[in-house]
Amino acid sequence: RQQYVGKLKFASLEASQGSKKLVVATEKNVVAALNSRSGEILWRHVDKGTPEGAIDAMLIHGQDAITVSNAGRILRSWETNIGGLNWEMSLDTGSFQVASLVGLQDVVKYVAVLKKAAISLHYLSNGHQKWVEHLPGSESTQYQLLYSHGTGVIHVLGIVPQSHLNVLTFSVEDGEITKQVIRVAAQWLKSLNGVCSVVGEAVLVCVDVDTHSLYVCSLETEQEMKQILLQSLDLEFADGFQPRILATQPNVISASRTQFFLQLSPSHFSLLQYKHGLLSHLRDFQQAALVSFATTGEKTVAAVLTCRSELKPGSSDGLHAGSTLEDSRKQESLTCSNQTYNINLYLVETGQRLLDTTITFNLEQSGAKPQQLYIQVFLKKDDSVGYRALVQTEDHMLMFLQQPGKVVWSREESLAEVVSLEMVDLPLTGAQAELEGEFGKKADGLLGMFLKRLSSQLILLQAWTAHLWKMFYDARKPRSQIKNEINIDNLARDEFNLQKMMVMVTASGKLFGIESSSGTILWKQYLRNVKLGSSFKLMVQRTTAHFPHPPQCTLLVKDKETKMSFLYVFNPIFGKRSQVAPPVLKRPILQTLLLPIMDQDYAKVLLLIDDEYKVTAFPATKNVLRQLEEIAHSIFFYLVDAEQGKLSGFRLKKDLTTEESWEVIIPTEVQRIVTVKGKRSNEHVHSQGRVMGDRSVLYKSLNPNLLAVVTESTDTHHERTFIGIYLIDGVTGRIIHSSVQKKAKGPVHIVHSENWVVYQYWNTKARRNEFTVLELYEGTEQYNATAFSSLDRPILPQVLQQSYIFPSAISAMEATITERGITSRHLLIGLPSGAILSLPKALLDPRRPEIPTEQSREENLIPYSPDVQIHAERFINYNQTISRMRGIYTAPSGLESTCLVVAYGLDIYQTRVYPSKQFDVLKDDYDYVLISSVLFGLVFATMITKRLAQVKLLNRAWR
Repeated sequence: RQQYVGKLKFASLEASQGSKKLVVATEKNVVAALNSRSGEILWRHVDKGTPEGAIDAMLIHGQDAITVSNAGRILRSWETNIGGLNWEMSLDTGSFQVASLVGLQDVVKYVAVLKKAAISLHYLSNGHQKWVEHLPGSESTQYQLLYSHGTGVIHVLGIVPQSHLNVLTFSVEDGEITKQVIRVAAQWLKSLNGVCSVVGEAVLVCVDVDTHSLYVCSLETEQEMKQILLQSLDLEFADGFQPRILATQPNVISASRTQFFLQLSPSHFSLLQYKHGLLSHLRDFQQAALVSFATTGEKTVAAVLTCRSELKPGSSDGLHAGSTLEDSRKQESLTCSNQTYNINLYLVETGQRLLDTTITFNLEQSGAKPQQLYIQVFLKKDDSVGYRALVQTEDHMLMFLQQPGKVVWSREESLAEVVSLEMVDLPLTGAQAELEGEFGKKADGLLGMFLKRLSSQLILLQAWTAHLWKMFYDARKPRSQIKNEINIDNLARDEFNLQKMMVMVTASGKLFGIESSSGTILWKQYLRNVKLGSSFKLMVQRTTAHFPHPPQCTLLVKDKETKMSFLYVFNPIFGKRSQVAPPVLKRPILQTLLLPIMDQDYAKVLLLIDDEYKVTAFPATKNVLRQLEEIAHSIFFYLVDAEQGKLSGFRLKKDLTTEESWEVIIPTEVQRIVTVKGKRSNEHVHSQGRVMGDRSVLYKSLNPNLLAVVTESTDTHHERTFIGIYLIDGVTGRIIHSSVQKKAKGPVHIVHSENWVVYQYWNTKARRNEFTVLELYEGTEQYNATAFSSLDRPILPQVLQQSYIFPSAISAMEATITERGITSRHLLIGLPSGAILSLPKALLDPRRPEIPTEQSREENLIPYSPDVQIHAERFINYNQTISRMRGIYTAPSGLESTCLVVAYGLDIYQTRVYPSKQFDVLKDDYDYVLISSVLFGLVFATMITKRLAQVKLLNRAWR
């Protein structure tokens, strides 16, 4: 199991040299502490996955972390050493704006929470509310900023867009407004976030792009803005760029620093100082990508991340300047040509660079840009400044760096969002490949083939002796010292094909190759041109079985907004981009189809159907097009338009055009299509029927073209909701079965396999989760035992149906799959608790009788009981729970008894299951000594008796 936290939203790095943890809050609604030495998770709390659990702010004070979540409704305090909850408070509803720690004299005692219409102050020790005050004029005024610096007052800044600013001053003790509301005219100001910041002794600094100037105003003494033109400092804004201000307040009981960063363009920052009414320019940073402030003791430094070579304009979105400018708008960002970056420290008072503080690191492997920079500064024994840096890149990778550029650890947080997954067999070893190479070429002649056989036998002998030598060498060492490190060079298929390569695609557009037995990441590839929210489909076109051709995977990426797609073809074992050029897709793709026909290089043919119903084949060689012409009459596909409630079937013509063959309309005003589920193409069915108690056979209806369509009612009233299920033949459009579950609602989880469909839903009347199972049978006689055709099926199958009560909600569901389909099937059910339940399919059998008869006992049918119990011994992941499980993937192994399982969500977990026990493997406690001694004894006895028999025969002959 591997655990993740997701993309960082807030992070706090303790400012002491010996500190061992970083506290983070993420976009996955997780609060966690990471070990700063190794990057491992010390503790982690996972909130709801919905917007209700979203963390809006995180503040750190000493050993406590204060978080505001659920749009400002919940205030929590965590103990950062062990992750315990100190206290939790429920706040009044209202749109959350900002939270801040508040100090009085020299002690930080309170936390202030600013909402749209009110401000409240809470004690840090127990969370109790000290006071809450309503904000005047909150209908027209947007209150967005909060500031205090230990003087006993809190300043709240509100804005009436394009009119004026309101400055309120509250007393910390009783919440009274100590001064009358100051009204500052500011017609040019639309918002305060990012545009304005407080520096020094409560001086508000705002930037205006139209007049190319800064405006300053003291919150305590002045009532109007003072304009300072930036031309006087020779500073210019980039065209179309919204400038931003980044200031720092190292301690809430003392004033902010008078220095601040002004971002003039995506890669241009200036360090300015406003002191005693004068604005001065300290330093210019031309090629900067990110900036951040950090403080240790009395020293405040500015960290600037720059590109070592020149930045070039790129086309991808989003550049985040420091931790507070997170919500930066989409803007033209910059690409660093050689992917090498420097981090330098500068003293804020003067802007001069601190010597020996450069960290150099390279992102060439991933090709992603840095997105956030967090700094941990500490004073060394000689009073010089040392630091470590945490960098988050746009592909959600975290890197923890120390001087002069050593990567202490890195974490691949994009694996918290796996969206697609396939398992690929590992390649053959060199020796196995040599043996494979012996076959297939008849032109070599007898002598050539004999010499080839000799050379391959020599290679096998060499490999065997090397293996023996390693065994003897390792046997002398203690077990802890034996290194079985897995890397790309020594990857090889094991005897029973239990180790595989897991190819994972994540939502950020990053691909991973992970070795299944150890979880080692062997390769990773970042696709830069993938937009957020894109959908992915991963297909294996060629496996490792076709040596010497390399395996080939194809990834289809579809943009959410433009609906345009592109193909990425790569080798799943090494992660390298393939030499094969995929077709350029000029139209949005609606459906993909992986055909069983292959080209001359053994790559399966992929058909892509666009929105004009035209078909593109990949690869499109002459050989493939000729094969497609021959079998075009038997290629059918379906399209689903959930918005219009339409399912339509098409058939392929010889000239690779399509024609519509059927259409099913499901009225959208009554119900909407939720899921369409077909069968897995790699599934094998071993038995065609079931032997009943009277020795007759009940034949399964095995239609490979069957689609299970699930619909939900558009009416959400609990009395009128329903779930509909339709079983539709994908070739003819014939509705084979339809049923409606009244007073039921989703989310619906469905598994479709062999001749059965199992789906789960929420019963609103009985207020419980239920399973319904459908099984399809032809009857006691088969219509056509040799071949199946959807076009020739006059008799509808018999459908058996039964429902069961399940005591828990479920997160994911999948059926086990094996090489030959002999092993009995189990349902793997992911529970919200993080456990995976392995439930025998026999428990969800619609033929379970209410009253057992002689025949049902003969057939080993379990008597019907509506409750399906959850037994803890059926959990396949024991205590290795998987947070927020999104999917379960199953794959067959080389052993018929064994199925490989990968569950993914916030964590990734891989294991093996044995639905019918390990019937094809000797048990661990198998008595080798006894069986060997018996065999040796028998051989010895045979030899003695043979000798005695010979003596007896000789004696008889002499008589």
